[in-house]
Amino acid sequence: MASLQPAQQNASSTTQNTSDRAGRRARLRDYQTHLVDRMQAARSGAELHRNQLGVMIGTSRLLLDLKQAGEIMTIAGITPVPLTQDWYRGLVNVRGNLIGVIDLARFQGEEATAITKESRIVAFAPLLGFNCGLLVSRVLGLRSSDDMALKNPAAAADNASWLGRQHVDQEAQEWTELDLSLITRDSRFLHVGS
Repeated sequence: MASLQPAQQNASSTTQNTSDRAGRRARLRDYQTHLVDRMQAARSGAELHRNQLGVMIGTSRLLLDLKQAGEIMTIAGITPVPLTQDWYRGLVNVRGNLIGVIDLARFQGEEATAITKESRIVAFAPLLGFNCGLLVSRVLGLRSSDDMALKNPAAAADNASWLGRQHVDQEAQEWTELDLSLITRDSRFLHVGS
């Protein structure tokens, strides 16, 4: 009987680990479903506040308009493309569609974004007509600039044309609006060849 106890303990800990993983997956699935529901509600105008998708790119917290942000994808594998700028990370295949992956932090002169388990690709919305996605360090969820204090509007004038108003949230974190439609008109962004 004593020899059965370690085997029972191992089986018990294996069952517990499996249920912990299943629980984490279920919570992640619920969170993603909730996020998608809120994004769709915000796009349809059902939300009272102006919601935006908060992302971390490099050292910056950015707000993306939900009408311009498309699918959020995990990074399965980026295929490098030779003779391109160092900020053009390569291509990913999303259900048969090739999407170019841009490291916006590197594009803006910062260090290249390290790919971690929290990294994601945020595709441009189809209405922009641009098969492209941004490599983000983390997706921070939905935010509302209506709930933030507007920072000095003159400071936004110093930013690149695709970076808009700056806000400060209740935790004193700075957020900048990113207009994906404007970045697709930038000549440097359009020329990925080196």
